[in-house]
Amino acid sequence: MILKEYSKYDGLGLADLVRRKEVSPEDLVDSAIDAIERMNPKVNCVVQKLRDHAMGEIKNLPMGPFRGVPFLVKEFGMHFKGMVSSAGSRLAEGMRYDVDTVMMQRCRAAGLVTVGTTTLPEMAFNANSEALLYGPTRNPWNLGYSAGGSSGGAGAAVGSGMVPIAHANDGGGSIRIPAAVNGLVGMKVSRGRTPGGPDFGALLWGLGVEFVETRTVRDSAALLDAIHGPDDGHFYAAQPPKRGFLASAMTTPRRLRIGVVDGLPGAMKTAPENLARLADTVKLLESLGHVCEPLKFEYDAPTFNESTIRLWATTLGYYMEQFSQATGRKIGPDTAERVTLTVYEYGKSLRAFQIEEAMAQQNAITRSVCTAMRGYDLVLTPGLGRDVAKLGELDQNAPNLDMLGWWNHIIQNYSTFTALFNTTGQPAVMLPLWQAKSGLPMAMQFVGHLGDEETLYSLAGQLEQAAPWAGRRAPNYA
Repeated sequence: MILKEYSKYDGLGLADLVRRKEVSPEDLVDSAIDAIERMNPKVNCVVQKLRDHAMGEIKNLPMGPFRGVPFLVKEFGMHFKGMVSSAGSRLAEGMRYDVDTVMMQRCRAAGLVTVGTTTLPEMAFNANSEALLYGPTRNPWNLGYSAGGSSGGAGAAVGSGMVPIAHANDGGGSIRIPAAVNGLVGMKVSRGRTPGGPDFGALLWGLGVEFVETRTVRDSAALLDAIHGPDDGHFYAAQPPKRGFLASAMTTPRRLRIGVVDGLPGAMKTAPENLARLADTVKLLESLGHVCEPLKFEYDAPTFNESTIRLWATTLGYYMEQFSQATGRKIGPDTAERVTLTVYEYGKSLRAFQIEEAMAQQNAITRSVCTAMRGYDLVLTPGLGRDVAKLGELDQNAPNLDMLGWWNHIIQNYSTFTALFNTTGQPAVMLPLWQAKSGLPMAMQFVGHLGDEETLYSLAGQLEQAAPWAGRRAPNYA
């Protein structure tokens, strides 16, 4: 049976139908596959449909909070035993994993059922998802626009109603950018909040985290309740929550003092429409009783740029060589896009002392930002620095872009406000509060203190009620 109203429900809503035996997990798998088959030719965000795999998972389905809810896995990061992947690259195409990651085990224990895998840019290294291997992933709000990156496939899948929850990860904005452009809730959790084992200790030198894209605040919070916490051999761990993430999302926050940041050192000036919606957000927050004050972060932008670039390039180059060894393919123009190759060569040129220097610089910037946040409960920024990119604007196969040029193109001149909080490790959530004049979503980002997702969820739950986005649907929606 295909549930006609399948895409109207969030994950907890579908799980409730299963608990009340109004639908079966098999019904939900068939509904998800049907939605994928109808929508994927338009948005191109699902690489593999895995109905047989999903039906196998259902045979031993745990009694978790998301029991029977369809789920998609990004082809980079978290993986399951037997998963075939490519990391968005011809170099890694056909890679097969022989174990579940710890986070995969926890997602399965929460009751999620994997029905497929999603697209990403090559090596997860773009604020857009147009890998040559897959072709462009399109925004369900307007098919000529970007679905974001690097978890663009996840964002487009949830944004088009294929599934209510999809795996994503974030090393510079890769959960939050797709959330911003697809009208979703995208929580980048604190460093050490979710498990990285057995593959990662400090993913991307501590810049990277694993989590999901959702349509509702409660789905995000409930899933984090289910999967958070250290795993065996963890490198670091975030402090445990005091009362729980879903409980926080359902509790009205106390009066909060919020610092408002409208620009960052070295970045492009924020576009007028984004600033106007930032001002509207301040008015909304003040109407709810919160105090908003202007806040400036001061740090050396070239130092921030160069130190982050070094870490990104080192990680990308390392994984490219691992994939090359695993597949037997040589790294070159037949297996990698132009910018990717440029970054790989830059990474190879770095010396060990330069990486240690980069980590010291990242630490100094983190201390500066966190000191500036003293006395504030949260920070508010625009989601992006400008309007959503059109397809082709953020081209990873473009010629004549060096590492710094690429960084400026995708971060300093586009996703201005995301990468800083990968450096600091703080939790940050994108909320789809507004729509731009173009009709595309326009998000705001809220940033909390390290380990304090609870305050973020509490405010997010309040804003979801005060300025509901649940009724807004993309024109291309299942």
